[in-house]
Amino acid sequence: MRPKLTRGDLLPHLRVEPPGPGSRRQSSKLREFEAPGVNTLYRDQDNILWSEAKGACVLDVDGNRYLDLTSGFGVAAVGHRHPKVVEAVRRQSGRLLHGLGDAAGHPLRARLAEALRRSSGIEDGQTYFAISGADAVEVALKTALLNERRRGRGRRRILAFEPAYHGLTFGALAVSSRSDFRTPFSPHLTPELIRLPFGRGLDGDTDDDALAAALAEGDVAAVLVEPIVGREGVVFPPSGWLRRLAEHCRRTETLLLTDEIFTGFGRTGTLFAAEYEGVTPDLLICGKALAGGLPIGAVIGRRDLMAAWTTPGEALHTATFVANPLACAAALATLEILEAEGLVSRAEDLGHTIEERILPWRDRFDPLTDVRGRGMLWGLELKSPELAGRLSGEARRCGLLMLAGGAEGRVAQIVPPLSITERQLRYALDHLEDILENLEATSP
Repeated sequence: MRPKLTRGDLLPHLRVEPPGPGSRRQSSKLREFEAPGVNTLYRDQDNILWSEAKGACVLDVDGNRYLDLTSGFGVAAVGHRHPKVVEAVRRQSGRLLHGLGDAAGHPLRARLAEALRRSSGIEDGQTYFAISGADAVEVALKTALLNERRRGRGRRRILAFEPAYHGLTFGALAVSSRSDFRTPFSPHLTPELIRLPFGRGLDGDTDDDALAAALAEGDVAAVLVEPIVGREGVVFPPSGWLRRLAEHCRRTETLLLTDEIFTGFGRTGTLFAAEYEGVTPDLLICGKALAGGLPIGAVIGRRDLMAAWTTPGEALHTATFVANPLACAAALATLEILEAEGLVSRAEDLGHTIEERILPWRDRFDPLTDVRGRGMLWGLELKSPELAGRLSGEARRCGLLMLAGGAEGRVAQIVPPLSITERQLRYALDHLEDILENLEATSP
C-alpha cells in the first residue's frame, strides 16, 4: 500500500530507486497520449511523477518521499498544500468556482487588488490581473505601449536584457533572451527591441555605456528587468545597478517594469527583490508564489498608467479565467501566511545560514565555478552542463529534487519553500556537499 504524505517537515525516504515502476508506467502513458515537449520527459527518458506534496516534501507515485528544492518552480513559497490555502480554496469552492472574466467581478477580486496595492509599495496603485506570469508580462508591455500612444510621443522600443526569462507567449518570448526558445519563432517576434547585457553600464563611464546611451536616445518606451535573473542562472547585478537604472528611467521619462514573477513574495528576503535596492518600479509584474499553488498573475502600476486601458468597448486584454475566484482566495491566504508566519524575514535568516555553509564550496570544489544567491534563491554554477546534470541526478538519488539549467545549462538551483525546516535544510546541504565531493573525486 502506497504511503500517504501527512506531514511536510519530514526527511527524504526512498522505497525504490527513482524512477520506480509506477513512474515508468505513467511516463509511458504520457509519451503516448501527450504531445512531446509538454510532458516534461527529458529526452524521452522516464521521469518521476508527483502524487502528493506538503510543506517541503513531495511524494511520487511509487511512494518515494523527496525534499523539494524547487518549490515547484518557485510557486510553493509558503509550502506545498498549506492548510490555510487549502481551507481558503475549499471554502470558496462552495460559493463560486468561476466568475465572468472582465464582465463581472467578485468580492475576493477587489480584496486582492487592494492587498496587492499595499504589498507593492506603489502609491495609488491599481492591479491588472492575468492568468499566468507570462500573461502578466504581456499586460505590462501593452500598458507601456498604450501609455506612449495616449501621450502621443511615439516611443515603440522595449529595452530588455541578456540573460532574461519572461515567459514563452509571443510578447514575453520577444523579450526573453534564450535562442533555443526564440529561434523557431524569431521571424514573427517584434523587432522593436533593444537587448543589452544584464548588470552592465550606468557606472559613470559614459564613453562606453550602451545602456545609458540607449535611454538617452529617447525612443525607449519601457525597460523590462528582473531585479535578479532567476531561471536563466540566478544572476545578480552589481550593487547599486538597479537603483541607477531606476534613476536613469526617471530622468529620461522611461517606464521601469520589474519582473518579480520568480523573485517576488519573500523569495530573496524582502517581499520583492527590488526593495533590496530601494527601488519602486512603475509597473510590478508578479505571479508564481502569489496564490500558493493556483495559477494567477498580476501587474500593479500607478493609477495614471493604468488609465491607458480605459476603453468604451470591450477589454483590450482579458481571458476567460482572469482573477479566478479560487485563485484569488488562495492568493489572499498566501499573503496572510507570509505575514503571519514571518516567512519573508525567515527567508532572510535562512539565507544567511545557507550563505555561511555554501560560499566556501566555491573555493573548495573544483567542479564549481561560482556560488551566488540571497535569501532562499541560490545557484551552484558548475563547469559544464554535464556536471550540473550529474549533480541534480545524484541529488534525486538522495531524495532531493532540484533543477539544473540556466542560459548555459550549468546552474543547479536551491529554491526551497520558505517554510523548510532547519533540519531539512541541513540534510539537503549535507548531501549536496557529499555529492560535490564525489564529483570532485570522479571528474577528469
